[in-house]
Amino acid sequence: MNLYSINTGYFKLDGGAMFGVVPKSIWNKINPADNNNMCSWALRCLLIEENDKLILIDNGMGDKQDAKFFGHYYLHGDDTLDKSLLQYGFHRHDITDVILTHLHFDHCGGSIIREGNKLVPAFKNAVYWSNKIHWEWAVNPNEREKASFLKENILPIAESGQLQFVDIGLPSTGGMAADNAANSKIGNSPWPLANWDLPSLSLRIVQGHTQGMMLPQIKFKGKTLVFMADLLPSQGHIPIPYIMAYDMFPLTSLNEKQFFLQEALENDYILFFEHDPQFECCNLQQTERGIRAKDFFKIAEI
Repeated sequence: MNLYSINTGYFKLDGGAMFGVVPKSIWNKINPADNNNMCSWALRCLLIEENDKLILIDNGMGDKQDAKFFGHYYLHGDDTLDKSLLQYGFHRHDITDVILTHLHFDHCGGSIIREGNKLVPAFKNAVYWSNKIHWEWAVNPNEREKASFLKENILPIAESGQLQFVDIGLPSTGGMAADNAANSKIGNSPWPLANWDLPSLSLRIVQGHTQGMMLPQIKFKGKTLVFMADLLPSQGHIPIPYIMAYDMFPLTSLNEKQFFLQEALENDYILFFEHDPQFECCNLQQTERGIRAKDFFKIAEI
């Protein structure tokens, strides 16, 4: 197995929204804001090469939106999906599978491209993987979250015939499922990726940020690496109260973080950060202030 960090650029979000109830006097030391209170965040994806599979986890926000959209989110930097794939000798048409942790635009916007007046899959030879709980949540969004679920990123995937659902062993609800007494159980268990002959890869299902978010968990060189998506978007979100205002169910996120961080500490997991503007990976240590990052490194250094 080979793992590659795939950078697709950077974007900006409001620092207060990214750190929730944490005061700016504290979070501004972690990721300093510009004059508009905006902080830069990475759009970092992960590529898994194993046997005849080339699996891409998330794909950034893409570039098909209009100038008004990018005026809100300030896509910047020299990295693109295609340039990063080419760096390792790959093309988007080589991708066999795309795992979408969830369908917020900064995680799945690169799934669909414009060809003339048509919206078509960017990865024409790939299966796109989601799950029914999250898919229903995304195509029937609540008022608070619907700005993150853009139909042009989502519906063409289903229309292409390339969409498949992971069987996560739970009933699809289609409603406000996170009142759920089962959340602690869901967040605590890695669920196998159905119908795949890849024992090195499993999925954790978490519910606090959005319903049915999938965290790929990978056995690699004797270690366990977890793609953190938006459970821990950056190393600055490791402290338990540092929870984004974007999370639909912050107390669920808090419980999921507590459980996961303890498990990760005890088992020496490697955490892979999708949005940290500086650090790709870290492991953890126990400190007087709680569980914190220990060492920072790149995948290539594992």
